[in-house]
Amino acid sequence: MTTLRHLIADARYEVIPLKNLEAQLEHIPTGASVSVTCSFAKGQQTTLDLTRRILDLGHMAVPHFSARLAADDVAVKELATFCRDNGIQEVFLVAGDAPEPVGKYDGVVAFLRDFLGMDHGLQRIGVTAYPDGHSIIPKQVVHEALHQKQALLAEAGIPGFVSTQMHFDTKQWIQWLRDERAAGFELPVHIGAPGAIDRAKLISLSTKLDIGSSVRFLQKNSGAIFKMFRPGGYNPTKFLSPLAKVSDELNIEGIHLFTFNNVKATAEWQQQQLAKLS
Repeated sequence: MTTLRHLIADARYEVIPLKNLEAQLEHIPTGASVSVTCSFAKGQQTTLDLTRRILDLGHMAVPHFSARLAADDVAVKELATFCRDNGIQEVFLVAGDAPEPVGKYDGVVAFLRDFLGMDHGLQRIGVTAYPDGHSIIPKQVVHEALHQKQALLAEAGIPGFVSTQMHFDTKQWIQWLRDERAAGFELPVHIGAPGAIDRAKLISLSTKLDIGSSVRFLQKNSGAIFKMFRPGGYNPTKFLSPLAKVSDELNIEGIHLFTFNNVKATAEWQQQQLAKLS
């Protein structure tokens, strides 16, 4: 219970730069860590603008940098300067959803190599992982890229971490991490999990977020659905509890909550669970 409570208490909130977020900002818990997404549709600058807003509200902002939206090393340097000038402690690197890269960076590995040579002032850098696999990238390629990112961070002497895609099959998630640990992957891992969200909306959104097999797992296993969902909606604790039990063994450091801008409900869930676990 102590481990689960710690993970829930320190959970990171992911928010999306959309108009519906404005009314939700006041519900972000005081001093929370907030991950700010980046999309091809909105562009990198929108992420930077919201990052500044989150910082002004007194939270720790963790902007997502999209490799495929960076035109060249000049753009990479500008992002590094943004981090240094705004006192950013952590960033999260993603390839991004642009159908084609706008410049020379097709993925995170090349971007990270250049970024690490810049004066960024960061304390840690996060990268993505895919326990459920990737829809268009072969499993072996994803595996090799993950280890390449770890090697680059180690060479630069910059601590790193991994946040995983949203996932539902706990057994598969644990087996994936055990396999990666056995292969030499050592970075601490954050569990990618939905915040408090309506069941229908969750499944609908999941089909758009590269987690198709997890959705099929829920659809094919009615028992899992009943265990994971309750009348009021999805309960993240049902998914997180088994993972908390192996957190020490597998170096699971935290939780990355995909709020889909449903911040108020997620914050209420967090406080309710902390009260139960106190």
